[in-house]
Parts: sequence; C-alpha cells; structure tokens
Amino acid sequence: MFKRIWAYLKALFKSSAEKAMDPEIEIQAAIDEAKKRDQQLRNQAAKVIAHRTQLEAKIEKAAEDVGEAREMAKQALLKAEDAKAAGDVAAQEKWTKAAQAIAMKLQAAENNLNSLKQQYEVATDQAEQAKEAVQSNAMRLQELSAKRMELLGSLQQAKMQEAVNQAVQSMSSTMEDQLPSLDKVEEKIEQRKSEAMARAELHEATPEGAEAELREAINVAQADAKLEELKRELGLGGSTDTSTGEAEATEA
Repeated sequence: MFKRIWAYLKALFKSSAEKAMDPEIEIQAAIDEAKKRDQQLRNQAAKVIAHRTQLEAKIEKAAEDVGEAREMAKQALLKAEDAKAAGDVAAQEKWTKAAQAIAMKLQAAENNLNSLKQQYEVATDQAEQAKEAVQSNAMRLQELSAKRMELLGSLQQAKMQEAVNQAVQSMSSTMEDQLPSLDKVEEKIEQRKSEAMARAELHEATPEGAEAELREAINVAQADAKLEELKRELGLGGSTDTSTGEAEATEA
C-alpha cells in the first residue's frame, strides 16, 4: 500500500514539476545537453584519430627497423661467404651466427610491423566512424538549434496570444462587473412596476382608498354640474344628461 502511495506521489510531483517548468528553459537545457554531448564525442573522436596517427609513426619506424635488419643480415651473409672463400673458418662462423641473430631481429621486426598494420586498419575504420559520428551529431545539433528558434518563435506567439486572451477576458469581466446587463435592467423595471401596482391595489382596499375614490367621484359630478351651468348661461342648448332633459320637459 505504501509503495503504491509513494509511486502515486512521485508521478504527481513529476507531472506538477513538468507543468511548472518554463518551456524556454527546457529548450535551452536540451540545447546545452546536446552541446555537451557533442563536445564529449569530439574529444573521443580526437583520441581515436590521434591513436591512428601514432600508429602511422610506429609503422614508419617499424618499417625502418625491418629494412635496417634486412640490410644487416645481407651484409653478414656476404661477409660469411667472403670468409668461406678465404678459408677463414672462424670468421665464417662468426658472420654466420651474426646473420642468424640479425635474421631473428628481422623476423621480430616484421612481426611487429604486421601487427601495427593490422592495428592501423582497425584504427582507420574507427577514425572514419568517429568522424562520421561527429558530423552526424553536428548536423543534429544544427537541427536542434533551428528547432530551438522555431519553438521560441511559437512560444512567443503563444505568450502574445495568452496576453491578448487575458486582456479580452479582463475587459469582459470588468464590463460584467461594472455595467448591468439588459436582463437585469428589465428585471428591475418589472419589479418596480409590480411593486407600484401592488401598492395601488393595497391602497384601494383601505378605508383611505375608498374615501379618496368617493371624493374623486363627487368632484367629477360637481365638475359636470358646473359645466351645465356654464352652458345654460351661454345658451348652448340642453344638457347631455338624460335625467336633466326629462326634468326640463316636465317644467315646460
């Protein structure tokens, strides 16, 4: 159980850390690591090529030793033949033994030369592989540098877009916070209308409301009577009221 919790926490921490890392820093870190590996590869390749160069010098020296030993062996054989022709047995034996010793050195020198040549062939192949690896890694480093420029350009565009999005979102939020929406305005108007109508309805239901209504009716009746009086003074004819007309006909 503890192991599972620990694994979960590690994964969570890794995920959080990856999200928190700046992409620009990650890009630069990748470039720095590639440069470091490139330098290491160049150092290793230089050692391989230097080994091949050292073998070239050793082969040249070994070839000189072989040539010298061969020439000395020939000279010893010639002297042994001259001593034999002169009947000098001691000198003949001396130069014959010398020729044998030199021949042994010649054989060793030739073996050393052949071994060096074999090593040189391997070193040459390794040097070519090392140079190819350096060239390939250099191309890879150039690709990473170009990719870095592309990624940084995309990153800057993303940052600009994020800034624009934040500005637009901030503007929208500010407008929503400071300016009421039309729906809210309409809701407030409807609420005030409803409250006014409710107050009027409540006022009509009270004694004060009834009294006010009665006074209004009396005022209207008095106003009508006053108008009829003014019409009669002006001789404008009969009243529009039916009951008044019937009363006047009776009096006549």
